[in-house]
Amino acid sequence: MPTDIEVNLRIPSVKDPIKDANGYPIRSTDVRFIRVINVPALPKPGAMLKLEMKNGTSIECEVHRAEWSEGKERFIVYCRYSKRSISPDEYHALVSDPDWEMRPLL
Repeated sequence: MPTDIEVNLRIPSVKDPIKDANGYPIRSTDVRFIRVINVPALPKPGAMLKLEMKNGTSIECEVHRAEWSEGKERFIVYCRYSKRSISPDEYHALVSDPDWEMRPLL
């Protein structure tokens, strides 16, 4: 049964991060990338998800856990980028994709 989930994606550090409104670099350890996607079934920890970008590329992430959110009435799936480093092209595709929200950690 297809279902909507919220992906909470953690990416590795990047050498040349984007800058905030004040000109300071935004460290990838301080943010998560959020997006709602439709999946055929809830992915289990250790599963790999292929996430599409608007520019036609995709990235893979590994599922670490899934939790039900009462307030959002959907599962939040916490993922980590699958490789040790993210290429500048993939990073800029992720940051510039309007379907992804860059959310700071509090």
